[in-house]
Amino acid sequence: MTIERVHAAREVAGELGVDLLVLTPGSDLRYLCGYNAHAMERLTTLAVPQRGEPFLVVPRLEAPMVDASPAGALGLELLAWDETDDPFALLARTATARLGAEPTRVGVGARTWAEHALGVQRALPGSALELAGPVVDRLRMVKSAAEIEELAIAGAAIDRVHARMGEWLRVGRTEAEVGADIDAAIRAEGHVGVDFTIVGSGPNGASPHHELSGRTVEAGDLVVVDIGGETATGYRSDCTRTYVVGGSAGADVAEWYAVLKEAQRAATAAVRPGATAESIDAAARAVIDQAGWGEHFIHRTGHGIGLDTHEAPYIVAGNDVPLVPGMAFSVEPGIYLAGRCGARIEDIVVCTDDGVRTLNDGPRELVELPG
Repeated sequence: MTIERVHAAREVAGELGVDLLVLTPGSDLRYLCGYNAHAMERLTTLAVPQRGEPFLVVPRLEAPMVDASPAGALGLELLAWDETDDPFALLARTATARLGAEPTRVGVGARTWAEHALGVQRALPGSALELAGPVVDRLRMVKSAAEIEELAIAGAAIDRVHARMGEWLRVGRTEAEVGADIDAAIRAEGHVGVDFTIVGSGPNGASPHHELSGRTVEAGDLVVVDIGGETATGYRSDCTRTYVVGGSAGADVAEWYAVLKEAQRAATAAVRPGATAESIDAAARAVIDQAGWGEHFIHRTGHGIGLDTHEAPYIVAGNDVPLVPGMAFSVEPGIYLAGRCGARIEDIVVCTDDGVRTLNDGPRELVELPG
């Protein structure tokens, strides 16, 4: 972690005409300065004025935590405020002094609490708030070699969980019971937290974001298992595989699952520098559409991943952002038959200088598990 990320954000802000960035606890703050702050009602923020040095505004009681974090080694000025102070006034006063005038355009993080965004607006009444995403996303979309290796470590760990699925996913067990075992395994295999565990059995597999339920897995069920978590460094995993439990897939399922597998392969193969995000979505969708299953592919093909599970770039029609080496995202087409079943295949991939690197290595076939 170096101060260069903060300086890079300042340069992009200047290029885009944003006078001040105000980044409260969350992944943007962690990305830029290494401080993984706890979100609460007390204001903590990294302020990056277009001119002048960046600074942190933090509650005095949390100042030691900043010093102990990677941010403490960056040389950022730390403005600690007491319980009876107005931190928004402190932020506004300091930023205005460094800019030489009250900022006109202020970029705030997309997940900034409303009370904090409104506090900034009240303290800077002449400013217009906008999202900081166009500035920070431009940096975060392109991962460094070190970030890619962190994603690779996370991906290998979640692959090991999928490889153990036969230990838990059996006929007669509920989705909730299977999910509890998966959660424990995600931590045991190297994650510090679980972001989500989707076990969609039978008709529940047709709901892409199905939550764990008391439904009992039945013989012959297709089961969509989409799992991911956070590693100690904050980088995320996300991988989906589809299983058939206690039986074999019928010929009709095998036919459309082969289409899905080809769509996922085609989209992954289309990843290369200069290709647009929407062209990767189109590559997957074309295969599914041509085979007559297009109406059953009901979500985008993918999303970026890093310190957030979902971040830019989004692999969806209308996103003409060109891919560059270092962009990491999911490729996850799905086919969902309402009331019956569903299937999804998801890998995390990275655009490289000469094509694509896949960070998940488990089998993409419909995996048959004994009952």
